[in-house]
Amino acid sequence: MTMMFEVRRYSQQDSLLWNRFVEKARNATFLFHRDYMDYHADRFNDYSLMFFKQGKLYALLPAHLKETTLYSHFGLTYGGLIMGMDVTIVDTCQLFDALNDFLVKQGITKVVYRPVPWIYHLHPSEEDLYAIFWRCHATLSLRNIGTTIFLQQQPKWRKDHLRRLKKAKEAGVTVVADADIREFWNILEQNLQQRFQAKPVHSLQEMLLLKERFPMEIVQYNAYREGRIIGGLTLYLSKQVVHGQYSATNDEGKEYGAMEAIYDRLVNDDFSDMMYLDFGSSTEQQCSVINEGLIAHKEGYGGRGVCYDTYEWVL
Repeated sequence: MTMMFEVRRYSQQDSLLWNRFVEKARNATFLFHRDYMDYHADRFNDYSLMFFKQGKLYALLPAHLKETTLYSHFGLTYGGLIMGMDVTIVDTCQLFDALNDFLVKQGITKVVYRPVPWIYHLHPSEEDLYAIFWRCHATLSLRNIGTTIFLQQQPKWRKDHLRRLKKAKEAGVTVVADADIREFWNILEQNLQQRFQAKPVHSLQEMLLLKERFPMEIVQYNAYREGRIIGGLTLYLSKQVVHGQYSATNDEGKEYGAMEAIYDRLVNDDFSDMMYLDFGSSTEQQCSVINEGLIAHKEGYGGRGVCYDTYEWVL
């Protein structure tokens, strides 16, 4: 059978073509823009792939290579096949056949695949999940859980959140949109160190660089009391999802409802017309242990579970 797809490795001269496709794709976010992906190019051996049908770009696979394993892409929260509106299930099955043939010829022995979660799909886009099961015999190797609110359903907040929101209002807590990330970063670093002995995935310098590259998609919200910053939330915005990338408060922020004040502003004012608010995951130890306090905090706003899955197959 002749393959209908040409598989080609991405190179830097393809960046314009790649980015234009990402902008029109039905299941992409700005994380797949090369200006985002390439900020940490030194940490990953990029092996992103482009699929052409009859000479026209049909789909993308953001990926990197480590030894003989192809990962889709572990420098990002999710990866998977990026599809245009005209992608069909029959084509997708043939595309994965072509992918596997291509990888075998390159001496690659295994694929680890993280699809884009469905809340980020502008149009149903799970053709890849069908194809990797039947054509690649993929198995589910890891399952993470995120917490998401359907904003249009306006879920009720738990009583402790409502109580803290009232306290924030009484204490004159103010929320500033597009605030200074630098002010917030110190609180974030201290918070992660104290609670998890961890550091943010991004350094402050990286975050400032990304903010400069994506001023409309990366937005900082800070909460203040009597002129002092008491908490903040770094948002990643896509077409229908508000995603909380980083959130933290100091002791005063916990006491006076900094996060409640920020979420009240997001949910009821600034993003009330959006579809989803994604709080991200609340797991540890390779997703196997739930941080019960953290997830309960998110569920207290009405958030419920969306899975972030990882699949793998041997070639």
